[in-house]
Amino acid sequence: MQGYIHSIETMGLVDGPGIRVVVFLQGCPLRCLFCHNPDTWEKGKNFLTTSDDVVNTVRKYRSYIEDNGGITLSGGEPLFQSEFTLDILKKCKKAGIHTALDTSGTGYDKGLLEEILKYTDLVILDIKAINKTNYKKITGYDIDDFNYFVDILNKLNKKVWLRQVIIPTINDNEKYIKDLKKYMKKIKNVERIDLLPYHTMGVSKYKKLNIKYRLDGIEAMDKNRIEELKKLL
Repeated sequence: MQGYIHSIETMGLVDGPGIRVVVFLQGCPLRCLFCHNPDTWEKGKNFLTTSDDVVNTVRKYRSYIEDNGGITLSGGEPLFQSEFTLDILKKCKKAGIHTALDTSGTGYDKGLLEEILKYTDLVILDIKAINKTNYKKITGYDIDDFNYFVDILNKLNKKVWLRQVIIPTINDNEKYIKDLKKYMKKIKNVERIDLLPYHTMGVSKYKKLNIKYRLDGIEAMDKNRIEELKKLL
């Protein structure tokens, strides 16, 4: 099975439990205002490889990850290459490797979704917004696929970590955090939630790719403010 990847990080420490091999797949249907990796948007770019090559790479680092680490498929959006993602997950589970899926819950092949999650030990779910209007404004995409994904997560009772990027002037306020807290209760088996501070480290990529950066002028999120919002959560 072939697919496109952007890059591989071999000592990931924040993308799931333990030390992890993080595979960033190429392609994403969303165009989030705060995305810092626009070079991952287009599916058929970067490196064409096979699922066997990916799994063999993970095997090389088994001595580092075998205690409580594993593989994390990220992106881009790994579900945007559903067949490729499924094949990697199947082979990793057969090899006894812990699997995590870092996803926005969009871009998937609906017919493969439950099968993909069957071979996923942990879902790291990126929340973009929690209502239809703001979701469309932030991602350029309808919220329906995300809501369906959450329904399937609940049905299968998968372990979930939630992530939310906090952006000045957009969602860095107490009302949003309180609404987010209520929304979280709709998702079963949530083990943790991380509020991630918006940063501007990806701006140079937009200039290089000649893409307009739509949050131009908004400064990086103050980390002290993030800590205050975490206390509300």
